[in-house]
Amino acid sequence: MSEKGKLTASRDRWSKILHPSPINLTMNVIPKDNKSYEGRQYWDERYQSEAGREPFDWFKSYKDIKDVLEACIPGRNVRILMLGCGNSTLSEEMYQDGYHNIVNIDFSAVVIEHMRSLHPHMQWLEMDIRDLKFEAESFDILIDKGTMDAMLTGASDVWNPSPEIVENCEAEIREAVRILRPGGKFIYLTFGQPHFRRRYLTRPGCSLEIRELGESFHYYLYIMTKEV
Repeated sequence: MSEKGKLTASRDRWSKILHPSPINLTMNVIPKDNKSYEGRQYWDERYQSEAGREPFDWFKSYKDIKDVLEACIPGRNVRILMLGCGNSTLSEEMYQDGYHNIVNIDFSAVVIEHMRSLHPHMQWLEMDIRDLKFEAESFDILIDKGTMDAMLTGASDVWNPSPEIVENCEAEIREAVRILRPGGKFIYLTFGQPHFRRRYLTRPGCSLEIRELGESFHYYLYIMTKEV
């Protein structure tokens, strides 16, 4: 598929993710514009409306990416942080598979309270990924499964996002690098092609690996490793 075709397909998939059918999302929480996806109020309202429904998982499920994650994560006992966990099933499925040292964060108090009630055996914290409250070098693995993408949806020009959007994404990565232990990895699953995402993930003292997943519909896995 050409780069233009990949970009069009990516936009189509994002439209389906961000604008689900009324079966999955009530009309009163459909945002006026894409910039709403950057704000806490929209997500609080959306998660409130989804209470009691099947959880919504962005992109691939755990079974689809299990082998890739196992190759990236050095054992089941490492400390893992889910950045913008939402109501995804990823943490619980990983926990059931033996990863018991998982911390989940999201800036929506609504979803954190809900997920804590469902899975009290894991840690759930209300926190902004751009301003993490953890000590430096305190995690081995960070996982972002579409969270940065939500911050980028407000960009009217994907080639030239606003300074505010760029700063939001760079703040996430600055914090990620700060709390990663030497040798730790930031794992990012997205539809975003390398020419749109590499700018945020290229950091001094870190290496970057990019993998293309899927066949007809492409996903990208970015693995940023902090040097020892």
